[in-house]
Amino acid sequence: MVDVRMPQLGESVLEGTVSRWLVREGDFVKREQPLLEVATDKADTEIPAPAAGRVTRIAAAEGSVVAKEGLLCQIDEAASEAQGAAEQRPQAAAAASPPAPAPAPGSNGHDESARPLSSPSTKKLALEAGVDLRGVQGTGEHGRITRDDVMRAAHGAAAEPAPSASAAPSPAVASSQAAELSQLIQASGGFVPPVPGVGYGAYKVPPYTPKPGDKVVPFSRRRRITADHMVYSKVTSPHVVTVAEVDLYETSKLRDAHKDEFKKAGVSLTFLSFICAAAVRALREHPEFNARVLENSYVVLRDVNLGVAVDTPGGLIVPSIKHADELSLRGIARSIDELAGRAKSGKITADDLANTTFTVSNPGLKGNLFGGAIISQPNVGILRMGEIKKRVVVVTKDKEDSIAIHPVMFLALSYDHRIIDGVLANSFLWRVTDILSRGEFEV
Repeated sequence: MVDVRMPQLGESVLEGTVSRWLVREGDFVKREQPLLEVATDKADTEIPAPAAGRVTRIAAAEGSVVAKEGLLCQIDEAASEAQGAAEQRPQAAAAASPPAPAPAPGSNGHDESARPLSSPSTKKLALEAGVDLRGVQGTGEHGRITRDDVMRAAHGAAAEPAPSASAAPSPAVASSQAAELSQLIQASGGFVPPVPGVGYGAYKVPPYTPKPGDKVVPFSRRRRITADHMVYSKVTSPHVVTVAEVDLYETSKLRDAHKDEFKKAGVSLTFLSFICAAAVRALREHPEFNARVLENSYVVLRDVNLGVAVDTPGGLIVPSIKHADELSLRGIARSIDELAGRAKSGKITADDLANTTFTVSNPGLKGNLFGGAIISQPNVGILRMGEIKKRVVVVTKDKEDSIAIHPVMFLALSYDHRIIDGVLANSFLWRVTDILSRGEFEV
């Protein structure tokens, strides 16, 4: 019997959520055949079968959170494929999709049969929205309560008249919710954050009333993680934004002179590559920007792992170029191409997304003068590119001024004012723009 356990899905990933099983109990599987999909806060991953055989037990239900090395399922290596195929035919006729058994009562200290079937994130949403899951009808697989079920219950409760005293929640329910809320408050250091879609303090968000033509679009898992991250970052880091104008004339000439050479080698020489290379050099000269804040201190990190925001069909992700300060311009350009390609094809890994120390964001080519990006935690800075446009500039040569038309970009630096002061931020951004305006790159 082979135990399939939750693998280490990244350097900083300690658990994963079982998002979908691709096999059922009794199925015969081949070695390396995908068994299930596991979601983390970094990436989604398929877990392959370590051996061929029959799936005799599924130990983790969909939606459950399993720690590293936790049991996912068991495979009987002694079962033959022919035997498995023969037994699967009557099973398929008897039931199209038999449910995977939930963990046995007591396996994690709780009797799961007495609790509504839902994921941890759904339970948290229900707590924030004041919804008792025991009164919600689940529409998910095997009766699982989904986030949409909770939101419908929350909106329905908001639209109904205030309940009478006889309809008030039982003391047991109220006590349980109060205890969970108290834990959340203690975990956040006593601060009660605003609840999206609900309100904050005396202010309450008006309930949504459906109207013809409206379209409700559920948050994808990646969008929910991004939203939580952005709200956390704005609450945690005191953001300050400073903007610089960059004359890219010299860099543009350098790019035009070498882009065909790079293209023949299979590498795209983009302006993003130059900006990343300039940022890496400035990080080495201003190491406080390559840092993270701890509780009562901050740590200046040795490795420079440059995050590069990539837009994918599933949403924005930020893989990082590891040890970017050890790479040439060509190496950085190649790394950007490789990361972007893997991200857009869905082949990015949790390690690709882990341990970023500073980020460069490129929102696109159109209609983007400049903007202040939200810092990617736990970093202390992010550099956001603007649109490159031809502008009239003053050029000084031999102490004589003249007018010229050059490609110009605005760069916006967002920084964490807990450890980065204005003088240091301006020095860092000035150095980035100085490298770009001079075209100081070894190609």
